[in-house]
Amino acid sequence: MWNVNGKTALVTGGTKGIGKATVLEFLDLGAEVLFTARNENEVKDLEEHLRSESFAATGLVADVSVKEDREKIYKWIENKWNNLDILVHNAGINIRKKALDYTEEEYQKVLNINLISPFELSRMLHSFLERSSTASIINVSSVAALQDVGTGTPYAMAKAGLLQQTRSLACEWAKDGIRVNAVSPWFTETPLTKSFLSQQDKMKSIKERTPLRRIAKAKEIAAIIAFLAMEKSSYITGQNIVADGGMTINAI
Repeated sequence: MWNVNGKTALVTGGTKGIGKATVLEFLDLGAEVLFTARNENEVKDLEEHLRSESFAATGLVADVSVKEDREKIYKWIENKWNNLDILVHNAGINIRKKALDYTEEEYQKVLNINLISPFELSRMLHSFLERSSTASIINVSSVAALQDVGTGTPYAMAKAGLLQQTRSLACEWAKDGIRVNAVSPWFTETPLTKSFLSQQDKMKSIKERTPLRRIAKAKEIAAIIAFLAMEKSSYITGQNIVADGGMTINAI
């Protein structure tokens, strides 16, 4: 069946954009969802809304780049579920600058949240994923991992590293019943891209470069994530699905 009935799912960065769309997708498909984000008000508001709709959803205020917050996530899962079927690494940030303009603190922050944190959280939650026997990790990468799209070098470095993390863990953890895949979107309607896409010249250039002549909707990326979490995709691991409206195959 095309569902995730009875599955437990953790979505980081789950209150906005692709993360929020993924939370909603999983809930519609029958999963119980834990989502995290750094903003307490946003977490509380979304949790209250979802519960008012009778969804099995819990929000946790946590910054995945902070060890103590990762431990908070671990303890919640240990106390409430004691296993984990689906892990979506969606939390991410970007600081768009020229390479020479970054401070060390800025580029380390981009690398830590987008690359190091998924690795640390995956390792920490490995035992819960292994208990599932049909576990799926989905990393939200970017087409910036594949070619220069003007998003800044640290972001591109982090997302490229996340793709290799996907491949390596897929091989290493296959024996544990854990699949690991990635999704690489092109520009998508999210709060992270809002200010950039509000520039008419930038939006015009993106659409002209994209055969489908539009940017993605968050729910379109969430649908791919959901597929990779389903047992319908049980023979897929170590792969990266590029969701870009044809941009990366458009040579002219």
